[in-house]
Amino acid sequence: MDANETDNRDARLWMEAKKRAGFKSHLISFMLVNALLWVIWWFTVPDISQGRQIPWPLWPLIGWGIGLTFHYVFTYLVRHDGQRAIEREYEKLVNKNA
Repeated sequence: MDANETDNRDARLWMEAKKRAGFKSHLISFMLVNALLWVIWWFTVPDISQGRQIPWPLWPLIGWGIGLTFHYVFTYLVRHDGQRAIEREYEKLVNKNA
């Protein structure tokens, strides 16, 4: 990609795309690492039927899952761009007064 193509990008959309790509990368890492932890647990636990102990991979799954949930919320649901908030309020006022 040359310099002219990067200059023609919408900066807001580019930042939004970077955030979404970052979330997707985070999600893939979460799934792969946690799958590996469960496989390790499965092959190292002495006897699953012996007791009702809580599997240890559950703790990183829960902790990382909470972080991943926040990453999702701030990537897709919460908008930090003040300009967008102003545009939405403006549209509300225009629709209300029309």
